[in-house]
Amino acid sequence: MSILKPTALRSRCGEVTPALLRSLGVRAVLLDVDNTIAAYSSHEPAPGAVDWVRGLVEAGFRVVIVSNNYKKRVEPFAARFGLGCFCFALKPLPFGYLRACRALGARCRECVIIGDQVFTDVVGANLCGMNSVLLEPMELEKGFTFRLRRYFERGLRARWGQRVDFSQEKNETIE
Repeated sequence: MSILKPTALRSRCGEVTPALLRSLGVRAVLLDVDNTIAAYSSHEPAPGAVDWVRGLVEAGFRVVIVSNNYKKRVEPFAARFGLGCFCFALKPLPFGYLRACRALGARCRECVIIGDQVFTDVVGANLCGMNSVLLEPMELEKGFTFRLRRYFERGLRARWGQRVDFSQEKNETIE
């Protein structure tokens, strides 16, 4: 298996169902924030995201936020979702993933990270032996490093059958 390849591909997190997670042997869910449960430029959860997370918790999954962003950005989302969080996780390095697994009382192979970036979310998951679900980004980031990563992601996503239009901004609902 390629270190770059996700376990599954979906457009939005609302398409990640409890049935899919159970089929992967997952008991615990790690969520990214930016372009996963909220648009990159927004301070509000994407429409439907809070209900989707609530549904995962009600289905028996343990859920936590793991983000490379700072506490100032991540903690308000964690509070809105009623979740714990790990900020400045240094993805794709394993540290944040492993801390989250320990906190959730699960082994890496029983966890999934749901995120929008190959070179952080997916690579980190594969380094830990964790499942990953790669989502399409809700909107495009403006920074040079983000644009560079998205450029390289385009070919990978196309190879896996996920055609993302990186030329337009997106700000869609979860469902």
